[in-house]
Amino acid sequence: MKRAIALLMLGLGLVAHAEPQLSPQNIVVNPVPTELQVQVGVDRDPAGRANPVYQIGEKIVVNVSVNQDAYVYLFGVYPNGEISPILPNPYDRDNFLRAGETRRFPPVGARYEFTIDGPEGQHRVLALASKRPLNVGSIIDSSLRPLVRGADALGRAIAIVVDPIPDQEWVTDVTFFTVGRSQPQPQPVTGTLNVTSNPQGAQVFVDGRLVGNTPISVSVQPGRHDIELRLAGYDTYRTSVNVGLGQVISINATLERPRPATGTLVVNSSPQGAQVFIDGRLVGNTPISVSLNPGRADVELRLDGYDVFRTSVVINPGQTTSVNAGLNAQRRTGVLNVTSNPSGADVYINNQRVGRTPYSVQLNEGTYDLRVSLPGHADYRTTVRVDRNQETRINAQLAPLRAQLTVSSNVEARVFVDGREVGTVGSGGSVRFEVDPGRHQVVLIAPGYRAFVTEVNLRSGENETIRANLSRLNF
Repeated sequence: MKRAIALLMLGLGLVAHAEPQLSPQNIVVNPVPTELQVQVGVDRDPAGRANPVYQIGEKIVVNVSVNQDAYVYLFGVYPNGEISPILPNPYDRDNFLRAGETRRFPPVGARYEFTIDGPEGQHRVLALASKRPLNVGSIIDSSLRPLVRGADALGRAIAIVVDPIPDQEWVTDVTFFTVGRSQPQPQPVTGTLNVTSNPQGAQVFVDGRLVGNTPISVSVQPGRHDIELRLAGYDTYRTSVNVGLGQVISINATLERPRPATGTLVVNSSPQGAQVFIDGRLVGNTPISVSLNPGRADVELRLDGYDVFRTSVVINPGQTTSVNAGLNAQRRTGVLNVTSNPSGADVYINNQRVGRTPYSVQLNEGTYDLRVSLPGHADYRTTVRVDRNQETRINAQLAPLRAQLTVSSNVEARVFVDGREVGTVGSGGSVRFEVDPGRHQVVLIAPGYRAFVTEVNLRSGENETIRANLSRLNF
C-alpha cells in the first residue's frame, strides 16, 4: 500500500510575506551565468511557468531535469513558511541525475505519493543543482527533518551552503502553483535587484539610469541588466546580471579606492640589451622605461657574459627614477683539479711550483703546461686545456724510477742478477744496467776463479757501483 505524504511545496525566499502573493520573491539566484542548467515543474505545468491550480486532496507530481551531471536538492515552503524537503526524502535519497535526465517524484511504482493538504495559497518548488554534493546539514537533519522555518531562514541557509563552491558549479530554478478554489494569481512580471555596497551610499545606475543609493531594492524587467555603482573617492564598480521572472538577485559590491598615481623607472645599461627584472618579473631589455606603483622596487639586470647587476630604488608618484648600470664582464675561468698516485707530488704549472697533489685551482680559460713530480718517480708531463665554467681533471700515475747498477771486475766475468745473466764485464772494465728498486743478488763467474757473490738494496733512482775482485782457484 502506498504511503501518502503531505507535500510541503517550496517558497524559497529571503523575505517571508504575511499574505500569499505572487509578487517578486527574494530567491537565491546565482548571478553568474553558468553552463549548468536545472528545470523544475509539476505534472500540470512541466515547464514550470504557468502557475497551475491544485485542490486540497489532489495528487501532485514534481519533475526535474538537468543538462549536466549534477546533485539535485528540492525544497518546499508552505505559504505559512513551513519547509519540507522533497528530494532527498525518507523514501528516495538518490539525488544524483545524469546529463539530460528527467526524473519525477514520486517515481512510477513508488511506495509513496504526494497529496495536497493545504494550506490554500501560493506554493513554490525550488530546485538547487550542484556539480558536487552539498552539505545541507544546516537545512535538514540526518532523518531529513527540516531545521529551519520560514523562507527567510531557508534562503540564508542555502546561501551559506553554496558559498564554498565556485559560482560556475551551481544553479537554481523555481516553479509556482496555487492551492485552493480561487483562480490562480498572476505570475510575477518583474524581478528584483537588491544592491548593497561597502561603504554604503554609492549611486546605483541600472542600464545607465540613476535609481538611487545603496542599499536599495529595485524592480526590473526580466533579462540582462548592466549595473554601475559610483561613490566619490572610489573606483566605479560595474557588473552585469541576468534577472528572471520573480527572481531576486543580490549584488554586494566592495568598492576599492583608486590606485595611487604611478612613477616612471628608466633603466639603461652598458652594454645595452640586458634583461631587466623588476621585483623578480621580466619587463624587457635595456634601454627601457616602465610605469610602477610608488614604493620600493628591486631591479636586476642580466646579460650573457656579464655579472648580474642588482640594485633597489624608490619610486615616487609622478617622478622619474633612472638606473644606469655599467655591467662587468665575467672572468672566463675554469677549474683544474690534479691528483696523483702516489699523492703528495709537487705540481708545476708553466714551470712554476703551485702546490702538492691533490691540488685544485681556478684558472683563466686557456692552455697550460703541467708537470707532476715526486722524488723516486718519473715526472708526469702533459698539456691541459682549461675551459670556461668547466672542471678539468688530471690523475697522474707516477712510475717509480729504476736504479742504476754499475759492475766492474778484475777479470773478464759473466754477470748474473737474481740468477739471470745480464751481461759480461771485461777485465778491468765495467758494465752498467738498470734494475728495479729493492734487494738484489749479484754474482760474477769466471773460469778458474772463485765466484763473486754480493747483495745490494737499491732505492728508486739510486746509482750503485760494485767492484768485484775475483780470486784464483788453487789446484
